[in-house]
Amino acid sequence: MPTDLCSSAGTFRDVLPREDYFSRALYTFDIGQNDLTSGYVNNMTTEEVKATIPDILDKFTIVIKSVYGQGGRYFWIHNTGPFGCLPYVIDRFPIRAPEVDHIGCGTPFNEVAQLFNAELKQTVIKLRKDLPNAVFTYVDVYSVKFKLISQAKMHGFEHPLVSCCGHGGKYNYNFHWGCGSKAVVNGTEVMIGKACKNPLKRICWDGVHYTEAANKWVYDQIVEGAFSDPPTPLRMACQRQAH
Repeated sequence: MPTDLCSSAGTFRDVLPREDYFSRALYTFDIGQNDLTSGYVNNMTTEEVKATIPDILDKFTIVIKSVYGQGGRYFWIHNTGPFGCLPYVIDRFPIRAPEVDHIGCGTPFNEVAQLFNAELKQTVIKLRKDLPNAVFTYVDVYSVKFKLISQAKMHGFEHPLVSCCGHGGKYNYNFHWGCGSKAVVNGTEVMIGKACKNPLKRICWDGVHYTEAANKWVYDQIVEGAFSDPPTPLRMACQRQAH
């Protein structure tokens, strides 16, 4: 569904937005993380995952053009974050010591993310040419998230690579015992996938997703357009800009 940021809201009696709203709404896309990590889940090498990027972006282009064909004109597109810093990646897909950066993130995974983002940006540039009546804002959330993780303490966070909610291990992440999981101990069912004491201080919630606090921090960085191309504030994303 579109984000009805740029048109006046309908009443609560409306089952669906009015038809003209679809051409006035902002369509947001956050793409890449699941598409790329699924390759690793399927035992692909890093080079094989890289080779899937053109196909992912071809399908993304088809989706954008489909939305455009149904009236969508305003698009707010996030690139993918540094998934090599997420517990479920660095726990499940072991890498050699030289492939771990100074923060503790997996360099090969983040390099794949950066390659994807570079090609995504070129895809957006091409879409602007193919769909001149559309408005595209490309948002570099990778840089924002990496800044947060690498400077966690400076921004009021702690343990940037450790899940808030989970069970066991270096990263408080276990594929078999995730957030909210229960086990029978001495005949009694107990919660073992517990949340940390202060989620407001943590970046990663369950090994895969960011916490509400971290997402709010990221939003605050991007909302005024500082990491956007063109540098458009979110409130102006449904206005025509010169590219």
